[in-house]
Amino acid sequence: MGEATFTFRVDETLKTEFSMAAKASDRSGAQLLRDFMREFVQLQQEKDTHEAWFRRQVQRGLDSANAGELLSANEVEAEAEAWRAETRRKIAAS
Repeated sequence: MGEATFTFRVDETLKTEFSMAAKASDRSGAQLLRDFMREFVQLQQEKDTHEAWFRRQVQRGLDSANAGELLSANEVEAEAEAWRAETRRKIAAS
């Protein structure tokens, strides 16, 4: 893996405070910035993965609805009431 230099401008006060905080953590500013960059990339990848999953779920729901595979409001409420009753039972048992 090759290395590259990343140069950017930052307020002098922020730079000083960041350098002091890094030193107090026994880390260099460069180490922390690399860690922050890795974390940001990972979070973006997780966000993209979730977004793709969510879009697939929405499409499945739309496909089901378009195929007439729907639940009535009464069926949904009955299922939700069963969940609530189960949750209340678990809470009471703990």
